[in-house]
Amino acid sequence: MERNLEKIRHFFKADRWASAAGIVIDSANDETVQCSMEIQDIHRNAGGAVQGGAIFTLADLAFAVHCNLELAAGEDRGITVGQSCSISFLKSSRGTRLIACSRCLSRGKSISVYRISISDDLGTPIAEMLGNGFSTVKKG
Repeated sequence: MERNLEKIRHFFKADRWASAAGIVIDSANDETVQCSMEIQDIHRNAGGAVQGGAIFTLADLAFAVHCNLELAAGEDRGITVGQSCSISFLKSSRGTRLIACSRCLSRGKSISVYRISISDDLGTPIAEMLGNGFSTVKKG
C-alpha cells in the first residue's frame, strides 16, 4: 500500500539527528522504505571513509520509518522503537550517495524484524543491518 510521503516526511522532520545528517525519505510503502544521504565531508572519518555512525544513522532512519508508517501517516497507534540492531559493514563507498532500503521480514503484534540494505549510488553493497522493533501500546 502506497503511503502519503509528505505526511511521513513531515512526521520524521522531528528526527533532528537524521535531518541534520542530510537524510531524505525517498519512498515509503508497506513493502519497502528507501532513504538516502549525499555523502559530505562531515560524514567522513579520520581515514577519509564514510564513518560507521553515519551509515548506521541512515539505516536506523529507514528502519524507524518502516516500523512507523501508520503512525507517521496519522493513524492512531503507539510508536515502534528499536529493541536491538546489528549492523555489518561490508565495503567503503566510492560513490557520492548512500541508499538504505528496508524490507520487513516479520511483523507481529508487538515485535517486528526488518532487514536494511545499504548501498552506494554505484551499486556497491556497503552494509547490512537487522533491526528488531518493539511496538508500544498507545495509552489513553
